[in-house]
Amino acid sequence: MNTTKIIDNIFSPRRKEIEKNFKHTEEIQSKVLKGLISKASSTEWGKLHNYSNIKSYTEFNKVPIQTYDDTKEYIDRMRHGEKDILWPGIVKWYAKSSGTTNDKSKFIPVSADGLKNIHYKGGQDAVALYLGENPNSRFFSGKGLILGGSHSPNYNFKNSLVGDLSAILIQNVNPLVNLIRVPKKEIALLSEFEEKVEKIASTTIHQNITNISGVPSWMLAVIKRVLEKTNARTLDEVWPNLEVFFHGGVCFTPYREQYKVLIKSDKMHYMETYNASEGFFGLQNSLSDTAMMLMTDYDVFYEFIPLEELGNDNPTIIPLWGVEIGKNYAMVISTSCGLWRYIIGDTVKFTQKDPYKFIISGRTKHFINAFGEELMVDNAEKGLQRACNETGAQVLEYSAAPVFMDENAKCRHQWLIEFSKMPDSVNKFRHILDKSLQEINSDYEAKRHKDITLQEPEIIVARPNLFHDWLKAKGKLGGQHKVPRLSNNREHIESMLELNK
Repeated sequence: MNTTKIIDNIFSPRRKEIEKNFKHTEEIQSKVLKGLISKASSTEWGKLHNYSNIKSYTEFNKVPIQTYDDTKEYIDRMRHGEKDILWPGIVKWYAKSSGTTNDKSKFIPVSADGLKNIHYKGGQDAVALYLGENPNSRFFSGKGLILGGSHSPNYNFKNSLVGDLSAILIQNVNPLVNLIRVPKKEIALLSEFEEKVEKIASTTIHQNITNISGVPSWMLAVIKRVLEKTNARTLDEVWPNLEVFFHGGVCFTPYREQYKVLIKSDKMHYMETYNASEGFFGLQNSLSDTAMMLMTDYDVFYEFIPLEELGNDNPTIIPLWGVEIGKNYAMVISTSCGLWRYIIGDTVKFTQKDPYKFIISGRTKHFINAFGEELMVDNAEKGLQRACNETGAQVLEYSAAPVFMDENAKCRHQWLIEFSKMPDSVNKFRHILDKSLQEINSDYEAKRHKDITLQEPEIIVARPNLFHDWLKAKGKLGGQHKVPRLSNNREHIESMLELNK
């Protein structure tokens, strides 16, 4: 008997509901907004912005757009135990992610409402949509390996914790889910990643694993250790019933071919999820289309700013039903976690409507996030400055890009730097840059931990005038044209390296 077919009867009504929603986007999103405003009207933020008198989206449009820097003082008060600030009651959980311009880390509130009506709802829908795409699935015949992070105390506020979103989800999950997931909670929440990988491998190699969930770069470390311990050539030799990987956090493209090598099974599927610290927003609803469907009936109200207008004093801000296909937008969210008209930092491009499907097209700033490190230009500038100060160097121009994992899971950042004054030691410069970036950016620090995901960066000294010649060759000398500082792919740096020969 295929128990998955029986259990799918629980998920089938939800699939029909999602499909029914396709034609009612404006109505559903308006209802979401009305509910969020109503519930938050008695909070400090709601009173400040007169939520009790907001009756339409046009009136809500008067609430100011927010960045983390605009919101962090409210969040810090919440972290110290103050209630009814951005969301009703006391919020005890905070998802820790990479920092902004002024902070090493940012702390995103995760309310009980947000857990239930955003994050867990997204996880349930991921299973529902997958089963709809794969009617022959035996998903529930075995267990799911869910790779999570860790958490730690939040100030001295009792029972309040900060940590990776995945750790928050595992800590608070319905006990029934623990019957169909591995590893045990005490292993899943270990802070030492090497120890965690070892224990996950040891305790799961004899389990019937049908599905895995996590960030592709971290999951690779687990898979490679499982193969080492079992002397297996491919993962489907260890887990022959493995059929799906729910992945997110970083772009899967660089890893896709590696996973095909490690998992040979023709029944293996890959499903992308858009589950960020700030909320669960999108799901791949077709195994043949990598675009994700925006989930419109969670506790998230969506708005969008055309990317070219981001940073303007009065940018155009439109609701979901006003977007155009093929245009890049910065995403703005309001949620039951207390984020209001919050610029999340991601850019999206819609590929269709009814349902609204999109791809994540990038970040609102130059960045490297090939392995979840979210390295921003401001981080780079500060790190380079410190390296220059301590080595006597002067940097004229630079560009950096990732070197993706090879068959030995080795990866790094490659920096192409034109010095106007050479450092007293390039190796010393490299070490200081690396150390500085770890101090500035907590996500980079985590990925560099014991060289598990990221190796020490590589410095390539550029010949004189390289960047000038590169811009000239591109027809981009003068005006507003600039050297791309950080890139999440190797398109720019490869052409620069060709000129550096």
